[in-house]
Amino acid sequence: MKQVFDELLRFLHQGIAAIFRFVELIWTWSVDQIARLAAEPWQQWPLWKELLLVVILVAVVFALYQAGRELLEAGAEILGAFAHLLGVVVRTLPHVLLAGVIALGGVWLVNHLDNSFVRMPIWLQAEQTSPQEKSPAPSPSPSPSSSPSSAPSGQQK
Repeated sequence: MKQVFDELLRFLHQGIAAIFRFVELIWTWSVDQIARLAAEPWQQWPLWKELLLVVILVAVVFALYQAGRELLEAGAEILGAFAHLLGVVVRTLPHVLLAGVIALGGVWLVNHLDNSFVRMPIWLQAEQTSPQEKSPAPSPSPSPSSSPSSAPSGQQK
């Protein structure tokens, strides 16, 4: 069970790391584009280009605000889900402890209980046969004269 849990955590870790690498790539590219836009000599532009620059900046700020708001909401939901998960784990601890105590008691009973007072029902005894009764009758052993390897070592030349 621990191995399955470790694999699940490793899978989640790799998935989250891949998502953050992708977000970092997009973020870096976006910041680079914004820096290139800010580096332009906008003071010498005509008025319509300056207004277009203001519209672009408002759109960028709005998009970043939306992204930040969604990240904040997602973070709050993740923390809530994690808190709920911890609550469930804590609530299940008594049941897991009880299962462990029952298993421990069962193992102790099996190992320390005297079986002499327990009698098997007759109908079960009739169906069970001992291993000696189940094995086929031994085949007659070959005579020593028919087998050259069965001769005593002192008689060979």
